[in-house]
Amino acid sequence: MSFQYTLKISAAGMAAQRQRLNVIASNLANVTTTRTPEGGPYQRKDIVFRAAPLLEQDTASLRNADQPELLSVETVQVISDPRPPILKYQPEHPDADEGGYVAFPNVNAMEEMVNMLSASRSYEANLTMMKTAKDMTTKTIDILKV
Repeated sequence: MSFQYTLKISAAGMAAQRQRLNVIASNLANVTTTRTPEGGPYQRKDIVFRAAPLLEQDTASLRNADQPELLSVETVQVISDPRPPILKYQPEHPDADEGGYVAFPNVNAMEEMVNMLSASRSYEANLTMMKTAKDMTTKTIDILKV
């Protein structure tokens, strides 16, 4: 595996976690949003990733048979969480129904905080991988100078 492949895989991982963090920020920003352009309360969003081959088909045929296929990550889509909204009794709220209940988004702030920490740690792990690859390459170059 070349230095460039390591950087490409790590960069894709960092980009994926950055997108995940954007979705989490959107969920937290709309934790009390009861009106959306589509009508009804905000629905929690989640992001779906998939493993994707790093090499294009034409260059993959050049890889040695004993080398494992290199997989990167890519975002497939952002989906809406199908869980129902949370109903709270607040008859004075402008969006309350006839019974006095307001439909709030199905966003759990604690769950979003845990997801945020997970995304942050994954981003850091990819960054550490890049630094390690850079250090290994730098040390190899230093050895060759002697």
